[in-house]
Amino acid sequence: MAFRRALRRTAVVGGGAVAAAFGLSQLMEYRRTQARLAHVAAEAELKVPYADELPSRQTQLAALRDTPEFDVLVVGGGATGAGCALDAVTRNLKTALVERSDFSSGTSSRSTKLIHGGVRYLQKAIMQLDYEQYMMVKEALHERANLLEIAPHLSAPLPIMLPVYKWWQLPYYWAGIKMYDLVAGIYCLKSSYVLSKSKALEHFPMLKKDKLVGAIVYYDGQHNDARMNLAIALSAARHGAAVANYTEVVRLLKTKDPQTGKERVCGARCRDVTTGQEFDVRAKCVINATGPFTDSLRQMDKQEISNICQPSAGVHIVIPGYYSPDNMGLLDPATSDGRVIFFLPWENMTIAGTTDTPTNVTAHPIPGEDDINFILREVRNYLSPDVEVRRGDVLAAWSGIRPLVTDPDSKDTQSICRNHIVSISDSGLVTIAGGKWTTYRSMAEETLDAAIKSHSLSAEPCRTVGLMLEGAKGWTPTLYIRLVQDYGLEKEVAQHLASTYGGKAFDVAKMAKVTGKRWPIVGKRLVSEFPYIEAEVLYAIKEYACTAIDVIARRTRLGFLNVQAADEALPRIVHIMGKELNWSQEKRTEELEAAKKFLYHEMGYRSRSEQLTKTSEINLDYQEVVRYKNRFHKFDKESKGFITTVDVQRVLESINVHIDENALHEILNEVDLNKNGQVEIDEFLQLMSAVKKGHVSDSRLAILMKTAEETLETRGPVTVDRSGGGV
Repeated sequence: MAFRRALRRTAVVGGGAVAAAFGLSQLMEYRRTQARLAHVAAEAELKVPYADELPSRQTQLAALRDTPEFDVLVVGGGATGAGCALDAVTRNLKTALVERSDFSSGTSSRSTKLIHGGVRYLQKAIMQLDYEQYMMVKEALHERANLLEIAPHLSAPLPIMLPVYKWWQLPYYWAGIKMYDLVAGIYCLKSSYVLSKSKALEHFPMLKKDKLVGAIVYYDGQHNDARMNLAIALSAARHGAAVANYTEVVRLLKTKDPQTGKERVCGARCRDVTTGQEFDVRAKCVINATGPFTDSLRQMDKQEISNICQPSAGVHIVIPGYYSPDNMGLLDPATSDGRVIFFLPWENMTIAGTTDTPTNVTAHPIPGEDDINFILREVRNYLSPDVEVRRGDVLAAWSGIRPLVTDPDSKDTQSICRNHIVSISDSGLVTIAGGKWTTYRSMAEETLDAAIKSHSLSAEPCRTVGLMLEGAKGWTPTLYIRLVQDYGLEKEVAQHLASTYGGKAFDVAKMAKVTGKRWPIVGKRLVSEFPYIEAEVLYAIKEYACTAIDVIARRTRLGFLNVQAADEALPRIVHIMGKELNWSQEKRTEELEAAKKFLYHEMGYRSRSEQLTKTSEINLDYQEVVRYKNRFHKFDKESKGFITTVDVQRVLESINVHIDENALHEILNEVDLNKNGQVEIDEFLQLMSAVKKGHVSDSRLAILMKTAEETLETRGPVTVDRSGGGV
């Protein structure tokens, strides 16, 4: 009864606000829908010069060098930069894009993986009667719907649960979430709904039961951010844009305007990072879409100009998939310090984040241990005490730099702009900064409108609403079945290929090698527990991958999902790339070391490995110490005080277990703190203490030694008849 009374109060509180916005919302959506239908009809008129095969990176570099003048040169290959390039080329503008690292190597690959309007922004808009913020949410919800439509293989609606632990919060949150639905109008993905306590626990059994009143479930979108960014860049390339990663701007080119006598930006001096070769790219208009590095390019234009970027670091962690249901996320609307934490299923894992901490601009942000522990603490607050949230379960962690900006044209230059800004310098450099992933397309449209107007370019209207991205054509929800039937791929691998490459999955399947097994027929995995296959490395090169990091971080997402698995896959990835790209042995070693460094610093391997150090305390009681020493001595038969791979191999062979020698070296190396090729008794006790405290949760040596000990203990003496003796 109390639950029903709360719902009635909810209807009264929320009904008025909801009804007030409804009429205006629907009128605006009708007008937008009519415009959208016109844009989609125009898509048929677009020519796609490279529909069959992408031009190679060398061909793209030649186009950058040899084209006398482009209409537009975009600097930056993140979501916004790639969006600008796609918008420009589909307006029949001669377009170029350069990125000093890889596409999506920065903030665009390190997001929360949500395509959303922003529930908390709507809350602020209503509470503060802020129309600008309301329109920002409305625009984002429209863009959310468009993005889900133009890349259905890379994105999907995701239900997100907001657990409620106080009765009065139920009507408050319900009204806010219903408002979110109505602001979306016809673009609402699915209607939100209220769950009772029992139903909430049925949907999300890991949830904390104590004082739970009920829950509200609403829908937002989720995507594979790096692959989405890449799809935008590849779509621009297919439509004829000259795009090149690992091509950095050394300086801006300028010329004097004969009419005004003022200097105008007319291109950029670029350098191919892979070869060191420099060349000029001339363009009528240069667009600065460099995210956190916005000020670096602005200062190339005018050195004394003040900074507008106020960088903020957001850390995310990945933990095993069993921490959340397969298809239900969780939102913590008010953490202990007022931030919002999302807890979401992603790529069969669980992603949790984010933090919001002021930082310095860097190309290599590192996740901090304090931020990782903050997220874990907040997760513990919402999960059942039965679920032990362990530090050792963090499989990967990363930090992304959010480029918050101040408006350079505003009188109050210290105030943070809540949306994006488009500004044009005296010399004609167009800068787009700020904003969010979801609104990349509308930001690009606004940027090109401003560029066309200020540089008097002759261009068609924007055509990117409804324009299908790379892989969307030919994709269906059942495409993976054809991959299984036609090529003999494992179901899990086929589903992964379909959801990653869409209609292009067949091109990857054709490159897959025969396994030599009865099943699967083709598709050798890079690591056993993930569906990534060797053919994807070859296909990644066609997608402009130049380094092993490109493959583990952005063509596949292995580095973001499990740093240890990525580390294990690296030698094979480097071998395949080296063979295809004719790398020398020196280059292969260099690539391997660079990728390991990336995993160690930027993907949380360092934080993970530091959970077990030479200074770690041994927190075991007397009985535990005795038990673990006995286990150790089963391997250290000679009482040396340490074990080596030879000792472990001998015990394993006695129970008919065979492990590759290189793999065994890796297993011991995880625990060998002083790196002397052996594991001492103190190192083993430190390991078991870390396992007990939850700082280490999946040590292969600990599991291996425990399993071997149990096998040895259960094996009794061999009976006479089994030994072949007796009469």
